[in-house]
Amino acid sequence: MTENIEAIFIDLGNTLRSLVKDEQHMCRARNELVRLVGTEEDPLTFVQKLTERYKGYRKWAFENLAEAPEAELWTRWLVPEFPPERIAPLGGELTYQFRQSMGRRVVVAGGREVLDELRNRGFTLGIISNLIGTREIPEWLETEDYARYFKAVALSSVLGIRKPSPEIYLQAARRAEVEPARCAYIGDNLKRDVTGTRAAGFGMVVIMISPEELAQAEITDENRPAHIIHKFQQLLELFPGR
Repeated sequence: MTENIEAIFIDLGNTLRSLVKDEQHMCRARNELVRLVGTEEDPLTFVQKLTERYKGYRKWAFENLAEAPEAELWTRWLVPEFPPERIAPLGGELTYQFRQSMGRRVVVAGGREVLDELRNRGFTLGIISNLIGTREIPEWLETEDYARYFKAVALSSVLGIRKPSPEIYLQAARRAEVEPARCAYIGDNLKRDVTGTRAAGFGMVVIMISPEELAQAEITDENRPAHIIHKFQQLLELFPGR
């Protein structure tokens, strides 16, 4: 089945990158959020409030398969009590700091080595990911020298559409100049990542999930991936080369 695959698209959160709870990193971001917004609230309490409000935004985003612009995210959902004319221009920086307040994101063990080898084996690589914020990923790709690996990057924060909408997958395939049937997707969500890739006509979907999470999951015909892996390095076993 893998012999027909030309392009491999990879999710970011819980797939290529993982979240590390670095308290010093998180504290700096909380303090910066308070400063930017101009509130006298305790930074930790303020971010906890943002996190609760963010759940309401997430509900809207999932129901509409859409991602709001950063200015709208903050003026409509996260801090609607502050003057929108002051908050809207800060949307990009606020989103970046809000993401940092959750923790520090690092590439999974062996991630760069796997990308190197997949590219050497002749695969076109890309990213398809749901996330808020337009600054974080482009900066990470450039500063940590990951941009060279990926021909196509499709982010919900940039395109305004979210997985499992098939359109985000189709746009990524078009950017990579590869037919959807010759594309594989590596994700971590049994429902969202499987249904989206199937609707887009992707040739394969691989789910990376821990054995503990898998033991609690219900696998049905609707969410059954082609393969399940537990570690990113296992991609080299699935895709031996073109």
